[in-house]
Amino acid sequence: MVTTEEYLRFGVTDEEFAAAPAASNGARIVNVTLRKPKVHKDRGTGWLRNAMIALGFLAAASAVVSFTAQYRLVFAAKGIPSISGLEAGIPDVAALIFASLGIALALHGKRAIRARVLNVGAVATSITMNVLAAGHGWRDLAVWAMPPIAYALASDTAIGVVRAWAIARQRALNEALADDETTPLAILGGFLLWVLRLALAPCSTLSGFRCWVLEECPVAPGRRAQAKVLAARNDKTALPASRAVKAITAPRQPGSAPRGDTKTSRFLALVAERHGPLADFPVGDVSRVCTALAPEVGLDAGAARAALRKQVISLQNGSAS
Repeated sequence: MVTTEEYLRFGVTDEEFAAAPAASNGARIVNVTLRKPKVHKDRGTGWLRNAMIALGFLAAASAVVSFTAQYRLVFAAKGIPSISGLEAGIPDVAALIFASLGIALALHGKRAIRARVLNVGAVATSITMNVLAAGHGWRDLAVWAMPPIAYALASDTAIGVVRAWAIARQRALNEALADDETTPLAILGGFLLWVLRLALAPCSTLSGFRCWVLEECPVAPGRRAQAKVLAARNDKTALPASRAVKAITAPRQPGSAPRGDTKTSRFLALVAERHGPLADFPVGDVSRVCTALAPEVGLDAGAARAALRKQVISLQNGSAS
């Protein structure tokens, strides 16, 4: 006889239950065999396995093709065949080691940033040697540089996908793959964008870089400079506390804009409205709040951080004095 719990567990259908003969006490006896629970196959596992096999072939092909150019370059400098052969294979072997370590860490859900950066760095060494050994012209450059570039893109992407797959497995495959991690290629892209901004606006870029270094780098082992002191040193043109309080807290007449109504003043008023008086605003929250509220008034986040930091420091220094 099957109880309700066993009925649900074994997955007896309504037709099987209705067709079972009823006993004198009204109970129905259903003959069932133990049924294994259905296991939902992860169809992405097969594709991931195929991708890793293809990555192995790509790594081998890239190493063989790159070895020729690297051997030529080293042999031209040293002239010893055995030594040149060993040195020519170092970048590809290093890339294989770092890629393997990255995959091992990714299987445990780790970002493996160091291993991935070193993997890309080893491939960059191989690319440089190939480019130096290539002939003149874009065609020769593309022929020699294409294999290691293809391996770098494929290997770094594979490590990211393996990490996402491992996280999905740990969460019982009930969530989408995460794709918001910071990758070495993203870091490189951010650096190139920073260099572009440096070329277009050198003064503001260097000023922001200086502020970032002063805020993030320690002044001594285990000690960091107080952001309040740094901002007070850089604040040469901040408004007096009384004028700042008046500008922020003065009520506006409906339908009229105050004189000098700018994006910066609207932003400071918005911060005061959302987070209270600026004299009590923590300096450590400046960056986070500016990133969240600056787009609401159409103000650049960097300009918002500078304005809010100056205003907060001015008010706090005025309150202390």
